Amino acid sequence: METVREQLAQYYRWLRQFGYNDSHSGNISAREGGTVWITPTGACADTLLADDFIAASCDQAPPKHASGDTNLHLAIYQHNPKAGAIIHSHCPHAVALTLNGEDFVPPDFEGQLYFPKVPVISVPYAVYFQEAAGKVAEALRDYPVVIVRGHGVYAWGSDLNQAYKWTCSLELSAKTAFIAGQAGTIRS
Repeated sequence: METVREQLAQYYRWLRQFGYNDSHSGNISAREGGTVWITPTGACADTLLADDFIAASCDQAPPKHASGDTNLHLAIYQHNPKAGAIIHSHCPHAVALTLNGEDFVPPDFEGQLYFPKVPVISVPYAVYFQEAAGKVAEALRDYPVVIVRGHGVYAWGSDLNQAYKWTCSLELSAKTAFIAGQAGTIRS
């Protein structure tokens, strides 16, 4: 049976493999009892090992060398006791289609089934690390997935599989919307 850290490494590699992140972007975490395992800062999806994940705690300051988004992950876990895993990706279609700052409404059946609306949060880039944690954690209390305009997608799930499902479903809905827009079958 795989450990939580082995699962994290696998899911993080899949985000890279399927184009949801580049080699060094995004981050991922999972709760295991009172411990939150998170990617280290500057992690490379192509070389990251299970032993590279860093242990954090929701009631302590983020550890040295943990992802720059560690405080954001911890805020989500603090605000949402059901969250067992969090995935932050840079899904290109979802990010591109929401650069206007408007909430995303999936045009396809599966997207509508899972999330009829995906909130888009605007955080000025200059104060991202100061403001994003509170804004994203607040939105993820009511939604399984949110998009930070111009930056990326945050999804939570009861486990890694569910957080990954939300990430993949959102990106497929955004890709479908993009293709439909190019084909002229839907209008924005």
